[in-house]
Amino acid sequence: MLYFAYRIPYNFWRRRALLIVLGGIFLMFLVFVPSLGMYHGGARRWISIGSFSFQPAEFLKFAYVVYLAAWLESKSKAVGSFKFGLLPFLIMSAFIASFLILQPDIGTLGVLLASIMAMFFLSGGSFKQLALLSFIGLVIIGILVFLEPYRMQRLTVFLNPSHDPQGIGYQINQALIAAGSGGFWGRGFGLSRQKFSYLPEPIGDSIFAVAAEELGFVGSAVLLGVFFLFFLRGIWVTWRAPDFFGKLLGSGILFLIMFQILINVSAILALLPLTGIPLPFVSYGGSALAVNMAEVGVILNISKTRI
Repeated sequence: MLYFAYRIPYNFWRRRALLIVLGGIFLMFLVFVPSLGMYHGGARRWISIGSFSFQPAEFLKFAYVVYLAAWLESKSKAVGSFKFGLLPFLIMSAFIASFLILQPDIGTLGVLLASIMAMFFLSGGSFKQLALLSFIGLVIIGILVFLEPYRMQRLTVFLNPSHDPQGIGYQINQALIAAGSGGFWGRGFGLSRQKFSYLPEPIGDSIFAVAAEELGFVGSAVLLGVFFLFFLRGIWVTWRAPDFFGKLLGSGILFLIMFQILINVSAILALLPLTGIPLPFVSYGGSALAVNMAEVGVILNISKTRI
């Protein structure tokens, strides 16, 4: 996926932005078709066709960032206007967000909202508009949390990790045990104990806890350092892009990836409530990994075009 996305000129995405986002919306509709949508763990997030399944929300995030980059470029002189900038942005984003709310997939919703708000600000939005968008986003997330008992339980566990350690607090407690037992140098690669029947989702959203146990503080710091270097390089590439669309597209993709990393690691260290968001490039997951690699390919093409 990385290679194919790298070979495609990034302006290809601008010319087909509307078709791409409509494709993402169509796939999200299919999730709710009984014969195609797969219901698991209280959510309907996957499309299953025979032995093949994928999560269309991963593609929708990328598709909306592509469309938004093209739209914001075309409205660059009107972004500061409420009628022609902020209001259409809110309407479009609310429509896209509604699919994630219906699934529900609040973690992905949080990542997408944070990313598109940052894009709107970088395109010329004011601090006042950013503050308003942040307030609206927090209110939406807050309402969704309070409407579902299990989300409230996760919030309670976040505030008090010792609450219900054998129930709703089991995953975060086992993750903290794994991260803490790694010490400074770690147990050694492949020698985690917590991943065997103790830690839920050891190859999914809990993978950072396994890495901390096996590689210790040093290895975890190196992994986070690699992510930070990726972020710095991404900033350098996107802000040297030949045009405004390239800057917005690269920045939007970078925000998507980095907010996922920030939320995943923070949740495993009990700095944020658990959300179920995978760790990009590390967690096992075909849909997320394929889209992440394609996103990196787009950034590399932006870099190549500059050269």
